Amino acid sequence: VQLQASGGGSVQPGGSLTLSCSASGSGLGATVMGWYRQAPGKERELVASVTSGGITDYADPAKGRFTISRDNRVNTLSLLMNNLTPEDTAVYYCRIQRRVTPVYSIWGQGTLVTVSS
Repeated sequence: VQLQASGGGSVQPGGSLTLSCSASGSGLGATVMGWYRQAPGKERELVASVTSGGITDYADPAKGRFTISRDNRVNTLSLLMNNLTPEDTAVYYCRIQRRVTPVYSIWGQGTLVTVSS
């Protein structure tokens, strides 16, 4: 399984960005996909996740501003981020986890989001 993330960039406070993550390989069913971020000097943290059945979970900073979605037909994960603030500046990573055989946890490469005026 491989992940390819895209969509990062620079945006002004209050702006929006959409991140995408494309998964390839076999055994993509029964998985949880998520977006994580790591700001300079901080630990990587969960932003939001979604199961293959569509159950979502958001960290508090993302609630009400970010929307995570996945399209199982084309194995794509998205994160719509609205009302961005400088505190959202970080490298964003996608991740896919499978907890039944075959068990795996795969990270995509990071994509940088910079929120600045």
